[in-house]
Amino acid sequence: MSSDTPTDLVASRRHQMFPVLSAAEIDRLGRFGRVRRYSAGEHLFTAGELGPGMFVVLEGVVAITQRNGLGQVLPIAQQGRGHFLAEVGQLSGRPALVDGQAEGDVEALLIEPAALRALLIAEADLGERITRALILRRVALIESGVSGVVLIARSDAPTLAGLQNFLRRNGQPYHHLDPNTDHDAQLWTEQYEIGPFEVLAVCPSGAVMRNPSDLELARCLGMVDTVEHTDLYDVAIVGAGPAGLATAVYAASEGLRVMVMDCRAHGGQAGASARIENYLGFPTGITGQALAGRAFVQAQKFGVEMLIPAKVVSLDCSRREADSELGLLLADGRRIRARSVVMATGARYRRLDVDNLVAFEGRGVWYWASPIEARICRDQQVALVGGGNSAGQAAVFLAAHAAKVIMLVRGEGLSATMSKYLIERIEATANIELKTHRAVTALHGDAEAGLQSITLQHRQTGELENHDIRHLFLFVGADPETECMTSCHAALDPAGFVLTGDQVRSASCKALRPGASLESSIPGVFAVGDVRSGSVKRVGGAIGEGAAVVPLLHAFLAGLS
Repeated sequence: MSSDTPTDLVASRRHQMFPVLSAAEIDRLGRFGRVRRYSAGEHLFTAGELGPGMFVVLEGVVAITQRNGLGQVLPIAQQGRGHFLAEVGQLSGRPALVDGQAEGDVEALLIEPAALRALLIAEADLGERITRALILRRVALIESGVSGVVLIARSDAPTLAGLQNFLRRNGQPYHHLDPNTDHDAQLWTEQYEIGPFEVLAVCPSGAVMRNPSDLELARCLGMVDTVEHTDLYDVAIVGAGPAGLATAVYAASEGLRVMVMDCRAHGGQAGASARIENYLGFPTGITGQALAGRAFVQAQKFGVEMLIPAKVVSLDCSRREADSELGLLLADGRRIRARSVVMATGARYRRLDVDNLVAFEGRGVWYWASPIEARICRDQQVALVGGGNSAGQAAVFLAAHAAKVIMLVRGEGLSATMSKYLIERIEATANIELKTHRAVTALHGDAEAGLQSITLQHRQTGELENHDIRHLFLFVGADPETECMTSCHAALDPAGFVLTGDQVRSASCKALRPGASLESSIPGVFAVGDVRSGSVKRVGGAIGEGAAVVPLLHAFLAGLS
C-alpha cells in the first residue's frame, strides 16, 4: 500500500481514481446497462446496503461521502457527467462503503455486477482504467480510517488486533477508537457497559455487537451471505491462498463456474508476508497482501463467487456414483454442490508446546507480523521464533519498527532453511540479533498486563535465560489443513499432507486416470499448494500448481459428460 496519507493519495492519484469518460466512451458502455433517473436528495447507493452496481453519470451531480456507524461523515468527491461511481465491492454486488446522493436531478447508466464484469473483459482498454480506479478507491477508503465498521476498545484489548487483522486482510476499511483517549468512545463503553478488555463493533448499518467473531463481523458488514447456494458448480475451491486463487482465475477465465471458500481471508499465509522479494516479475518486491488482493480482484473480474469467511467442515463424496457431484458441508450447515473439488487449504500455524501459550495469544503472542503488530511493538524489544523464509521476512519488517528483534532458532543457523538473500538482509540489519540452539520454555505475565517476559533454554548446555519481552512472534512451521477430507478417507502421507498422482499409485496401488498428477485418491478431488505432499512450499510453486490443475479439471469434467 502507499505510504501517503489519504488526502495525499486522493490528490496525487485523482486522475486515476476519478477519470472522466468521453461521450464516445459512454456510448460504448451503453450496451452494458440501463438508464435510471433520480430526484434531488435521493440516494443512488447507501453505505452498509447492497450496492446495485456501477453508475455512469449522464446528467447532474452526485455527492460521494463516507460514513461510519457512529454517523461521522466526510466528503470524498462530487461526480458529474462522465464520472463512474463504484469500487471493487461492486464487482460482486457487496454492500456499498460510501453514500451517493443526487444533488439535483440525476440521470445515470446503471451497470449491474454481472454486466460490469462482462464490460471489464469485453472493453479491455476501458476495463483497465476502470479496474485501476476501483482498486485505488478501496485503498483510499481503507487508509482514510473513517468509513466502515468502528471498533471501540482499549488498544491492548486481547481480541482487537485479531479483528483488525481480519478486516485488513480482507480489504475492509475500519476505524478504531480507544475509550482511554476518545470521549465519544468512552460514552459508548459506558452505555453498553463494555469491560476493559472487550470490543464493541458498530457496523455502518448501525448494528452493534459485543466481542464479535470474525464470522459475525463479516455478516454484519455483508462480506458473506446467508442464502442457500443450490446451484451445481463446475469447481469448488477450498482455500483462497495463492494456489486457490490461481486455480480460480485460470478456471473461471476458461469458462468454468467456480466457487471459492476460505475460513478467514484471501491470501492464506502468503497474504501475511511483509514482503516477497523472490517472486518473478516484481524486482522491488511486493507485500503478500498486495499480491493476494490483486488476485482476489482478478478472480471476481472473471465471475468467481466467493464465500469468505466460510469454514468447510467435511467433504461428502458418498453421492459420486449417483449424480456425479461432490458435496462440501459448511460450519453453518449449508451445503455446496460441485462436480469437482480443489483442495488448496494450505497449512495452519503451529503452536509452541509451552504452558499458558493460549492465554497470551493476542496479548503478546502473535503468529503474523503486519503493520498492526508493528505499531503495537514500536520502539520495543521483541523476540521471533523460526528460521524459514516467513520468519526472515517478518524479522526484517519488524526491525524497521522495533528497537531490537531477537531471532530464536533451534538449530545452528539459518542456511538450511532460509533463502540466501534474506540471510544477507538479516546479517546487514544492525538491530536483529540471532540466537541459535534456543527454545522458548516459559511465558510470564498476567491477564491485565499481557506477556511480560520469556524464558529460553540453550538446547546444548541446558542453560536458562530470561528476557524482558512483551511481544513474541511465532513462525515455527505449519501443519496441513486436511480435517475436512477425513470423511472420505483421503490418502495422506505420514505428516498428513495429501497424496496425489503417482504418490497415490505407490501408496495404494490404485489405478488413476493418465495425467491426473494433482488428483487425490478421491476421484474428482484435486490438491494444490502447501496442502499437497511434495509441494515446494513457495508462492510461485503454489500459483504454478493452481494453473496446472485447470487442464486436469477440464479432462475430468469432460469424462463426466
